[in-house]
Amino acid sequence: MSGHVGRSVVHAAALRRDEVTERLLLLALTLPALLLVAAVTLVPVGLLTYLSFTDEAGGWSFENYLRLVESPTYLRVFVNTFQVSFLTTAICLLLGVPLAYLLTRLRPRLANILMIAILLPLWTSVLVRTYAWLIILQRNGLINQVGLDSGLWTEPLALSFNETGTIIGTVHIMLPYMVLPIYAAMKKIERSLLDAAASMGAGPPRAFFSVFLPLAAPGIAAGVLIVFVLCLGFYVVPEILGGGKVVMLAMQIASDVQLFFNWGAAGALGVVLLVATLLLIAIANRLSPRAGLEN
Repeated sequence: MSGHVGRSVVHAAALRRDEVTERLLLLALTLPALLLVAAVTLVPVGLLTYLSFTDEAGGWSFENYLRLVESPTYLRVFVNTFQVSFLTTAICLLLGVPLAYLLTRLRPRLANILMIAILLPLWTSVLVRTYAWLIILQRNGLINQVGLDSGLWTEPLALSFNETGTIIGTVHIMLPYMVLPIYAAMKKIERSLLDAAASMGAGPPRAFFSVFLPLAAPGIAAGVLIVFVLCLGFYVVPEILGGGKVVMLAMQIASDVQLFFNWGAAGALGVVLLVATLLLIAIANRLSPRAGLEN
């Protein structure tokens, strides 16, 4: 009996040694990648964070953060950023849920063709797509020319160099990022569940909203989070389609660096943007068990 216990102890010790060796080997293999990430990510972020707490003389100061609270210009930038991000996310959600549902209902061949059409814009540069929208939306663009020639309106519509054009461009760019996670979640839902709901007297609308849509909640939440976070850092679209009238955080950061050479103010904006993004992700993770995202 004692010999059996001794062999068990030796075997357990050997397993622990193997586990420790495996972890050390894994750490050795991942260490170069971790050092690279630290060099290209943590070091610049740390430097910007340090600069955000310095004044023009290089001394320790909170003036950059106080300016964010006291200046109406920065307040307007924050309002523009979150307003455009929220509207873009809402419109993408309204378009993405029906589109993803349609993909799950089509035959595989048609679904693949439609999926290619959705993904095709991702293969084109954001800058090219933004200038294409500028050509379409400007006062002498395609939409205004068609509307004027057909008599739908008598004066060119203001579709560019404002918030309307910015939102149109951001929705076009962000829509695939909303559709893909929702489609992935809807694709996993068994059709037998809808049949079961129908057998219990639920009509198609009630079965969709009571059974299908709650099961797709993880994909919907993921799509909303991805689109909203990506919109917070938009630069090209509001710069071109907004015409300088819709100033977002990324544009203000660029102005602080390129025009005013104020790295402290730019660093403070960058830190606030980073913290806001991390808070959104933390809130989403906190709410995920309630929404079923852990599945």
